Amino acid sequence: MWMRGGTSKGAFFLADDLPPDSAARDAFLLRMMGSPDPRQIDGMGGADPLTSKVAVVRRSDRKGVDVDYLFLQVFVDRAIVADSQNCGNMLAGVGPFAIERGLVAATGQETRVAIFMENSGQVAVATVQTPGGRVRYNGDAAISGVPGTAAPIPLAFRDTAGSSCGALLPTGNGVDEIDGIACTLIDNGMPCVVLAAGDMGVAGYEDRETLDADTAMKARVEAIRLKAGPLMNLGDVSEKSVPKMMLVAPPREGGAISVRSLIPHRVHASIGVLGAVSVATACLVPGSPAAAMAQVPDGRMLTLGVEHPTGVTECVVTIGDDGQPVEAGMLRTARKLMDGEVFA
Repeated sequence: MWMRGGTSKGAFFLADDLPPDSAARDAFLLRMMGSPDPRQIDGMGGADPLTSKVAVVRRSDRKGVDVDYLFLQVFVDRAIVADSQNCGNMLAGVGPFAIERGLVAATGQETRVAIFMENSGQVAVATVQTPGGRVRYNGDAAISGVPGTAAPIPLAFRDTAGSSCGALLPTGNGVDEIDGIACTLIDNGMPCVVLAAGDMGVAGYEDRETLDADTAMKARVEAIRLKAGPLMNLGDVSEKSVPKMMLVAPPREGGAISVRSLIPHRVHASIGVLGAVSVATACLVPGSPAAAMAQVPDGRMLTLGVEHPTGVTECVVTIGDDGQPVEAGMLRTARKLMDGEVFA
């Protein structure tokens, strides 16, 4: 089934429909998407990392969990299929897909689907509208980066801190210096390096095309990323899609922070769900580049708008008694685009 999930798009498979051997599976997925080729002309991919994604879903044997979800990023111009990160946008389609495929029974007007994210070992709960026992895709919810409206799919995350790196701040520091640049190395669902856009010689408000054309800036960012990887317990990240690089600037549109995200070698058209959560959390880290310029409200349950090239992503972060985030939430939408067979 081909679906849009949040601001991403890709293929959703039942695990049993793919080869059990990971090498054979990855070869199939590369062929299916048409990678490696910058146009992905001989496959289903859309010549963009955001449209070259795969969700693999199976019924779960875990207590309190409905389905297990493995996210796979199929690189566009390289023969790489990466499982080193989550995708919170594709996650928005997992609940509807699971109901459509009969893995989860609809339970009235709304159906809650507990999803174990295999990439990080954490659980998210998606609430899907199911009037009459069928998934509803039409609705009035709008999210930045997607035209029109659709049915809302609230996502609630728990225990996101350190999901990939072992700790919210894997170095134990709110600020680390890499190549003379102050950085916050953080993982609240997505490993990210957060640094001031100004320190990279850009304003942080440029459009995607302008930043993608700045090869000198991107080379500096990549050098920092390669050094940050081992510090974040991620090892050699030269062929990994994490950590994401987040260039932050003061907000301009009423949000908490403005960001331009590299994922990691191209500039994101918007921002990933869990990347936004990690950036929002960085705004709460004392002394961090994000905290220095963020507009943060008071309280224990904070709504933090993360501004990006196509709008604002609203993150809700709940702070525990110890000052650490205990739950993060996000509103997403999804839409079924095609259900059929794909050939490779």
